[in-house]
Amino acid sequence: MSDSSTAVLTRAAYMTRPRFAVSMLFLMNGFMTGSWAPKIPELKERLGIGESVLGLLILTFGIGSLVMMPVAGAAIARLGSKPVVKLTAILLSPLLLLLTLVPNVWLGAIAMFVFGGFIGAMDVAMNANAVEVEKSMRRAIMSSCHAYWSLGGLIGAAIGGALMARYGVLTHAIVLTVIALALIALAWPMIFSDAPHPDVKAEKTRLPLNPLPWLIGLVALFCMVPEGSVLDWGALYLRNEQGASVALSGLGYAAFSASMATMRFAGDHVRDRFGAVRTLRLSTITAFVGLILSGLAPDASLAILGFAIAGIGISNMVPIAFSAAGNMPGLAPGIGISVASFMGYSGMLFAPSLIGFVAEHTGLSVVFLSVPVLFIVVLALSHLARHADAGKV
Repeated sequence: MSDSSTAVLTRAAYMTRPRFAVSMLFLMNGFMTGSWAPKIPELKERLGIGESVLGLLILTFGIGSLVMMPVAGAAIARLGSKPVVKLTAILLSPLLLLLTLVPNVWLGAIAMFVFGGFIGAMDVAMNANAVEVEKSMRRAIMSSCHAYWSLGGLIGAAIGGALMARYGVLTHAIVLTVIALALIALAWPMIFSDAPHPDVKAEKTRLPLNPLPWLIGLVALFCMVPEGSVLDWGALYLRNEQGASVALSGLGYAAFSASMATMRFAGDHVRDRFGAVRTLRLSTITAFVGLILSGLAPDASLAILGFAIAGIGISNMVPIAFSAAGNMPGLAPGIGISVASFMGYSGMLFAPSLIGFVAEHTGLSVVFLSVPVLFIVVLALSHLARHADAGKV
C-alpha cells in the first residue's frame, strides 16, 4: 500500500471521531427537546395555569430560540463552533431540572425563554460543527446527524412518561440531566476543532446583505412548515376528518417520524451518490406526493401512508438546506446557518397558529392539499443546494 493511500485511510479513521462527537451532540439536543414533551402536563398542573397561559409559555420557548440563534451565529463566526457548542451544551443540560423546580409562572417564563434559547443556540453551533466535519471528511454527514437528533427526541419522549410515573418528576429531571451530561462527556474530547478562524473578517459576523443565505433560509422555511403541519395537526386530521380511533390517530406522526429518522440515516449515502441538488429535488417531489395523498385519502390508513411517504421526502430537505447555508461563499458558516435556522424554526413556531385559523374555515384536508404548494418554491430554488456539496470538492 502506498504512503498516500495509508495517509488517506489514517485520516478517514481519525475523522470518525469528530463525526461520532457531533452525532452525540445532536443526540443530546434531540433528547433534551424530546424529554420536554412529557413534562408539559406536569408543568401546567404544578403552576395551576390554563391552556392559554401554557401556550404563552411555549411561545416564550420559541422566542428564546429565535433570539439566541443569531447570537450563536455571531459567536461561531468569531470563535469557531467548538467552544460555542461546548458552552451551550453544558448550559443546556440542567435547564429541564430548573424547569422542574420553578415555583411560579413568572420564573417559569424566564426558564422557558432560557431553555428555548440554549436549545436554539446549540442547534446552530452543532450544525456549524457538522458542516466543518463534512468539509474535513469531504462527504455528507448532515442527514445522519439530524437522524441522531430525531432518535434522541424519540428516546426522550418515550422514556419520560414511564420515568415520571414510576419515580416522580424530580427523579426524571435528575436522570435526564445525568444522561445529557454523559452524552456531552462522550463527545467532549472528540469535538472537531475549527477555531480560531483568523481569516474571518468582522463584516462576516453581521447579518448578511447578500440575498443568497436568505434564499437558502426560505428553502429551510418551506421545508419545515410542512413538517410542523404534520406534527401539530396530523393526529387531529385523522381523528376528526378520517374517523380514526384515538390509538390510530397517533400513528400518523409516528409513521412520519419513523420514516424520516430511518431515511436520514441513509440520506448521506444518497446525497454522496446523486449530489445535493438532485437529492433535494427528488426528496421534494416525494414529500409533495405524500402530502397530496394524505389530503386526498378516503380513509385513515391511506392518510397515514401518505404521511410516511412525506417523511421520506422531508427527511433530507432540511439537512441539505443547512449544509448549503454553512457553505455560503464569503460568509462564516455560523452566520449562514443561523439565518437558515432562524427562518426555518420561525415557520415551525408561527405556522401552526395560522394553519389552525385556516383549518377552522376550510378543514384540515384542504390544509394538507395546500401546504405542498410551498414545495414549488423549494424546487424553483433547488439549484442553490449545490453549495451543500462545496465542502466535498
